[in-house]
Amino acid sequence: MNHSKEQPTAIRLTRRFRAPPRRVFDAWLDPGLAGRWLFATASSPMTDVEIDARVGGRFRLADRRNGEITGHHGRYVEIVPPRRLVFTLRGERRTRNATRVIVEIVPRERGCELRLSHENVPPDRAHDTEARWTGMLYGLGETLAARPGRMNSN
Repeated sequence: MNHSKEQPTAIRLTRRFRAPPRRVFDAWLDPGLAGRWLFATASSPMTDVEIDARVGGRFRLADRRNGEITGHHGRYVEIVPPRRLVFTLRGERRTRNATRVIVEIVPRERGCELRLSHENVPPDRAHDTEARWTGMLYGLGETLAARPGRMNSN
């Protein structure tokens, strides 16, 4: 076990979307939409998505890859539609400490700006975590662009 003295770090990313704040916010909590981009890849959406979208509610997104189940789960700490979402996050294989994700959505003249902060990330995971969020936020943009109308599950 690595007992590194390095302190956990925070990842911060900002992205702009042409979609209105409510559509961007809803994409985090709608199981049909979240499974397309949140912890997913373009070629591999999540196969098992459970979202209890209330403060104290839990979520779990999982996928079967190469015969193994890979997943992420957590609990919603704060939900303020369509402006702010805070949740704890753990990987199913990495059960060390839970990390905390804060999503803030700020309205802009055309669309909105999303500010993401992922706190308590182990330093040895910071680069990969930032790269993963960069990819996921790109996927969010693609998901929003693909469904310009109402964003409902099938």
